[in-house]
Amino acid sequence: MISVTDLSMAFGPQTLFEGVSLLFSPGKRYGVVGANGAGKSTFLKILTGELQPETGQVIIPSELKVGVLGQDHFQYENNRVIDVVIMGKQELWKVFSEKEILLNKPNLTDDENIRLAELESDIANLNGYMAEADASKLLEGLGLADETHYLPMNTLSGGFKLRVLLAQVLFGEPDVLLLDEPTNHLDIYSIKWLEGFLSKYNGTLVVISHDHDFLNGVCTHIADVDFGTIKIYTGNYDKFCVQCQEERDRKSGLIAKQEKRRDDLQLFVDRFKAKASKARQAGSKAKMIEKLEDEIGSNQLARSTRMEPRFVFKQVRPSGICPLKVAGVTKSYGDKRVLNDVHFEIERGQKIAIIGPNGIGKSTLLNIVTDNVKANGGVFNWGHETYIGYFPQDHHAEVHGKLTVLDWLWNCNPKMTQSSIREVLARALFTGDDVDKGVENLSGGEAARLILAKMMVTNHNVLILDEPTNHLDLESITNLAKALNNYDGTVLLVSHNRYFVSKIANRVIEISADGARDFLGTYTEYMNERENDHLARDVSLKNRSKEVEKIRMSSGEDAKKSKPTKELSHAERKKLRNKIKSLERKIKDCEKQSVELEQKITDLSSYMASEEFYNLFAKEQRIKSREKSETEDKLLAIMELWETSAAELEKLL
Repeated sequence: MISVTDLSMAFGPQTLFEGVSLLFSPGKRYGVVGANGAGKSTFLKILTGELQPETGQVIIPSELKVGVLGQDHFQYENNRVIDVVIMGKQELWKVFSEKEILLNKPNLTDDENIRLAELESDIANLNGYMAEADASKLLEGLGLADETHYLPMNTLSGGFKLRVLLAQVLFGEPDVLLLDEPTNHLDIYSIKWLEGFLSKYNGTLVVISHDHDFLNGVCTHIADVDFGTIKIYTGNYDKFCVQCQEERDRKSGLIAKQEKRRDDLQLFVDRFKAKASKARQAGSKAKMIEKLEDEIGSNQLARSTRMEPRFVFKQVRPSGICPLKVAGVTKSYGDKRVLNDVHFEIERGQKIAIIGPNGIGKSTLLNIVTDNVKANGGVFNWGHETYIGYFPQDHHAEVHGKLTVLDWLWNCNPKMTQSSIREVLARALFTGDDVDKGVENLSGGEAARLILAKMMVTNHNVLILDEPTNHLDLESITNLAKALNNYDGTVLLVSHNRYFVSKIANRVIEISADGARDFLGTYTEYMNERENDHLARDVSLKNRSKEVEKIRMSSGEDAKKSKPTKELSHAERKKLRNKIKSLERKIKDCEKQSVELEQKITDLSSYMASEEFYNLFAKEQRIKSREKSETEDKLLAIMELWETSAAELEKLL
């Protein structure tokens, strides 16, 4: 159990929190939330002992092992990745190290041989013979491929080094786990794995995160840093939000009742204070008013450190029906290929999430289509009347120089008035003296909000966003998701934040070593199909036919060799063979129709991207668009029939 008593912390004139007393219990998982700058990381550093509070104390029993995610990327540069993870169990690592020293000696004395036997026994007692296997499981879950496990740390990027440090903490099986933004630098799959791992953690977990879904999936309690204090709520993040709103509603209702009572008493006093017969009552009620004023003052809603931006994006005009075509794009950095033969086309108004493991080339793809990086092969073409707004992952590539916030944004659209620019800045939470701050001094969150403000003053019809949530707090992420969801234009985004992606995307493109996998649907639908559907809709029918053939071959060369026929009558066997032949014909027919429909869709897409299409009258354009949509619906129906028939055939074979 962690005990926090009368804790206070301030930096200069800014008080983060004071008089905080809390208990963190074993088996509970606490998510620490609050606005950027509210004091979340400061509070965690106090728990770890890295910072000393101004007042109060933190008590963690000495027998409890505390695990803290380190931030020193370069601490283990010459150590093997697998060894760094095993170092998480210090006692075991000490035994391994001593054993290694003895084994490297050319000759051992009798005492050393005895000691070596003792070390072997210690390793067995500490379950050390499973250490490498267990460490590898952690590394794989966090997205580090097998071939990296025995390489030195200096071969990894900073993001992957952090993953190894996280694996080290988890491997140590601490009683208390303190994590500050552990999902940073993790891809969308690793975050999901970590969520599952931590949801089964039996110790005391205190974790800071700006990921809604992660907090919902992991936390049993929420510690809210706000109003100059820290308060613990029971439940995950969604339940915390409901409790907060209910709490404020109750307080608002109480204040309203007190104010109504005060006003009624004041009316009595004003009416009868001059009458001698009522003067005594009026005086009594005046004292009641004074008491109510004090109560109303003490019950006033404290000012929250949370501030919600109000992003609004408008498109300058609709783009052509096909804003972007990518064909065969390939990119390598030296011997490492990050993109391999990527193909896709975007339709106007789609909101597309590009996902995939870290290092696979998602950001590289965005840099290619925005002309910031040259591809090694393939082409991309922007369609008719496309106006592109780009949010880079590297904010310094966009926000730099010696200008103030106000002047920087005004330069983005000099035609706007200063008052209009200030209004947009206020929407992005730059108010008062904030607009005079130099852009070179902005925090990550402030720079992100300024780039989004630029997107509000320079209207586009295509928005490209590369990890826009990295430095935003929960409130800003929520508002940005709403703004993009309400945006009429096309969105192409890369993000590891599942909540953010699930609120926006209506199409998912997964980048892998083999190319791009395209899924027309929401992120939630995509994940359900990815995990549960072994005959996924985006697998070509040709490949599915091969899978059916594998099923048949594994079950026997034909229906005559299948097990059920041994127990059937002649008539039943004949009926079964006819049924199998009928299903096989249906599958072949589906395959033929699908090829024809896919070709028709390709032809229509090409035509709709041509100049000839844009010269048609609007009515004729709508007819072609409707024809393409109806063809896609037919293809979907054929694919569903194929799946049903294939599943039925599998049962019969």
